[in-house]
Parts: sequence; C-alpha cells; structure tokens
Amino acid sequence: MAQHSNYWSCSKFADWLRGTTKPGSATSEVWEEWTDTATKAHPFRYWLADEGLGFLQDFVTWPTRKLYDIKYYINNRWVTRTHSLTAHAQDIKPGHWQDVGHRFLPCLFNELVDFVEVELAWWHIAWDDAARKQFKSPWYATGWWRWRTWRSPEAGLASLEWQRNLRWKEDEVGADFKGLGELTPQAVKAQEILALYTWWTKTYRNRPDVYDASGWTKYCETSRIANGGRLSFSRDKTPELKKMGNRALKLLHKMEADYEKEDEAMLIRLIKVRHGLWT
Repeated sequence: MAQHSNYWSCSKFADWLRGTTKPGSATSEVWEEWTDTATKAHPFRYWLADEGLGFLQDFVTWPTRKLYDIKYYINNRWVTRTHSLTAHAQDIKPGHWQDVGHRFLPCLFNELVDFVEVELAWWHIAWDDAARKQFKSPWYATGWWRWRTWRSPEAGLASLEWQRNLRWKEDEVGADFKGLGELTPQAVKAQEILALYTWWTKTYRNRPDVYDASGWTKYCETSRIANGGRLSFSRDKTPELKKMGNRALKLLHKMEADYEKEDEAMLIRLIKVRHGLWT
C-alpha cells in the first residue's frame, strides 16, 4: 500500500468498524497481543478496517498522490537536492577548488545544520498550532506548498530540547519494562545531535586562528621588517628572532594537529549518529 500523511485504518471510524480500538504508543509485545485479540474477536471487520480501508484510500487518493510525487520530485531534485551533499558558501565558496578530503567536514556538518534548522524546525511546528505562532512560521513552511526552504534554528533547537528529555513511561511500555524512567534511544541520539550541532556552530566557528594564536603572524611581520620586507629563516639576524620563529612554528604545527584530531573525532561521532537524522 502507498504511504499517506494519515491512514484511514487508524481513524476513529476504523476503530468503530473493527470493533476494537487501536492502542497508541506501545511496545511490539502490546501490538502483537492487540492484533491477536482483534482478529479473533471480529475477523472480517478487522480485515475491513485494516486492509479494506487501506485499498480504498489508495484508490481514492491516487490522483492527489501523483501530484505530490511530481511536487516532491521537483523539490528533491532542484530545491533541497537530497541526492547530494553540499557545503554552505560560508565554508566553501562556489567556484573555488576544494580537495575531496577537505569537503567532508564542511559538507557533512552543513547537512547536520540543515537537518536541525530546516527539517527539525518543520517537524516541531508541523502539527502544533501554538508552535507555528511562537516561531512565526510563514505559509510555505507547512502543508501542500511546503518546499523545505524555511529555516529556524530556534524551532530546530526546541525540537531537540523536547526530544533529549524523552523517557520510557509506564503507560507506553508497561510496568514490567526494565528501562522504565530511563532516556529513550531517541533522547540519547537527540543529545548527541545537539552536542555536534553546538560544536560546529559555536566551538568550531570560534576556534582561535592558528597563525595568530601561535604567534606565527606576529613573527612573520617582525621578520619582514627586520629583513627588508622578505621572510626567510636564513635571513633572521638575531638569536631572539630565530627563537621566536622556531617557537611559533612549533606551536602552529601543534595547534593544526590538535584541530585535525578534534575534527576527525567529531566526524566519527556524526557518522555514528547518522541513523538518528530523520524526520
């Protein structure tokens, strides 16, 4: 059967037709028990509600779904370009060469930013009138005309804030569930997504420039002045200047290595949480 934004088989009418009410959030064991009970109680009515309504919905909504298919193909192909990984102009300017190995970090973390600020932002307001008013989402942010161009870091972070505090509840998993009260897998992933997003948008963006922080920039300026406008270790005339250059170069290499190690560690963390990046 086709995918729908809502399913007739999950409606109140379906519950009436079936003779049994579907549970809400529940464990697989609860669903299996309900299915056995519902099919045994009213076999034909169960088929009508869960299978018959599905076939009818597919038939009735076929024209609309085809229009949606066309719209989403255009959206995915030319607007959000979900077939590719892209870097923001802030990190890689269009038209500028960048080696493949240097594209990984900005492309992957830019996609993470888009996931939080576009996808999760939409997810947070899609079914919540109060949230739409709170974040003042435009008319094209939801509904049929949504093109995934509305960006709201605030709404995306609000979604993560809600997700990262989710815990297993007794009415959802039963009193015998061993992890009752603990964070759900969704919450754990949300916390990691928030940490990675914060690192990229704040920590990474505000890291000290290696040339300035190491003293290399100052050394270069001092050396050029002392050597008539030219920069060369061999032309440094004083032990103090040579020592200044050696110290700055050593610190520069250390900072570059530390940054590279940090970048690699964060990329690995992003890869590990990739299955949590969905809406």
